[in-house]
Amino acid sequence: MQVDWNGVYPAVTTEFKPDGALDLEATERHVEALIKAGVHGLIMLGSVGENTVLDPEEKRAVLETTVRVASGRLPVLSGVAEFSTPAACRFAADAEKLGVDGLMVLPAMVYKSDSRETMAHFRAVAAASELPIMVYNNPVSYGIDVTPEMFAELADVETLVALKESSDDPRRITDIVNTCGDRYILFCGVDDLVMETAVLGIQGWVSGFTDAFPDESVHLWNLLKEGRYEEALPLYRWFTPILHLDTHVKLVQYIKLAQSMTGLGSETVRAPRLPLEGEERARITALIQAAIDSRPRLAAE
Repeated sequence: MQVDWNGVYPAVTTEFKPDGALDLEATERHVEALIKAGVHGLIMLGSVGENTVLDPEEKRAVLETTVRVASGRLPVLSGVAEFSTPAACRFAADAEKLGVDGLMVLPAMVYKSDSRETMAHFRAVAAASELPIMVYNNPVSYGIDVTPEMFAELADVETLVALKESSDDPRRITDIVNTCGDRYILFCGVDDLVMETAVLGIQGWVSGFTDAFPDESVHLWNLLKEGRYEEALPLYRWFTPILHLDTHVKLVQYIKLAQSMTGLGSETVRAPRLPLEGEERARITALIQAAIDSRPRLAAE
C-alpha cells in the first residue's frame, strides 16, 4: 500500500522467548495491539527492534509476519541497518520482495563515514528498490550527522521522501525547512521532543514508548496535530519522565520493561544487551510504575 507519511509510527520491538529465540507469535500479538490502538504505521527492525542482533533469516521472518498481520490496514516499514552498503542494498531489495511498503534507512553501521560516503550510501540503497525511504538521522547514537546541507544535496533522489530527525536538537527542524523547503516530510525521532517539534510543523512521530503506551501516544499526537496544545500539555507532562528514557543507551531494555509492565510484551533482550538488575532496575521500574499508577483518563476523540 502507499505510505501515508503522517501520524504515529512506533519503532516496534522484536519479541524473544525466554531462551532468546525469536518469538514471532508474541511479535504478532504486539503488532495487533498497536494497530488496535490506532497507530498510523509500523516500523519494524529499527534500533528498538534490535536489528543488528538478528540473523538475516530472522529479519525476513519478522517482516513476513508483520506484513501478513497488517494485511494492508496500515503501512509497514523496515529498518535497514547493515554493516556495509552492499548488504544494505541486498536487504532493501529483499524487503521489497517481502511486501513492505517503505524503508527506514540508517547509515552503514560501525564505520563512521564522512559526508561523501554517507550520501553515497543513501543513494545506493535508494537505487536498490523502488520503495519510498525515510532517512534516519541519529548522530547522537551513530556518530554520523546528515546535515540540512546534505539533505539538500540528496534532494534529487526521488525515493528519499521523509526524514526521521533524532539529532536531539529541535532547532534542526527549522534549519531543514529553511534549507530544503518542503522537499521532505519530517518526523520527530526523539520521544521527549514530540510536542516541541509538533509546534515546528513535523508531520509524524517515530516513537519508542508507543510500544508500552500506545493509547496515550496516539491521543497525544491527535491533540498536537489539532493544535489543542492546552489539552495536550498535561498529558505530555505526565508522559515526559517516561519519554526521557528514549534517549538513554539502554532505551531498548527500558521500553521492553515498560511493555512487560503494561502487558504488551516481554522484557527479554538479546545479548550483548542484558536485562536490567539491581538499583537501575528498581529505579526504572519505580518510574514506570508511577506512570502506570497515575495514568490519565483519555477523553473520547
